[in-house]
Amino acid sequence: MSKKRLKRKAFFNTIKAHRRLVILNEDTFEEQFSLKLSILNVFILGSIGAIFLISTTSYIIAFTPLREYIPGYSSTKLKEDALLLGLKADSLEFRLKKNDAYINSVKKVLTGDLEYAKVNKDSILASDYVDPSEYEMQASEQELELRKQVQAAAKKESE
Repeated sequence: MSKKRLKRKAFFNTIKAHRRLVILNEDTFEEQFSLKLSILNVFILGSIGAIFLISTTSYIIAFTPLREYIPGYSSTKLKEDALLLGLKADSLEFRLKKNDAYINSVKKVLTGDLEYAKVNKDSILASDYVDPSEYEMQASEQELELRKQVQAAAKKESE
C-alpha cells in the first residue's frame, strides 16, 4: 500500500479507537462514572451540540421580543406608529394647502383684487336660449306613413 493510504488508515484508526473516560472519587478512588468514547464520537457530539445551541439561540432571537435589542430590528409598534405619523403628516399638508388657498381667495376679496371674467352675463344667457320657431317642426312623409299604419293597426285591433 502507498504511504498516503497507510497514513489515512492510521488516522481513521486513531479517531475510531475507543478510550475510557473515568470519573473517580479522589478520597476513596472509587469509580463514580465511566464512559467509553472515541475521538470521532466526541467530535460528532460536540458538532451536534453546537448546531443545537446556535439554532435555539437564533430561534429565541427571531421569534421573541428579544430581537428588539439587536441593532437594525425595530418593534412592530414602532413601525405602525411611524406609518400612522406619515399618514397624519400627509393629511396635514393637504389641509394646509387647502387652507392657504382659501385664505388667499379671502384676501383677494377683501383687497378687491378679484379677477373678473371677460364674458358678459347676458351673452351667456342668450347663447343658451333656443327659439323653437327656428326649427322646422313639420312631419316628414315617412312619419306620416308610419302614423297611418299605426292607426290602421289600432282600428283592426279594436274591431
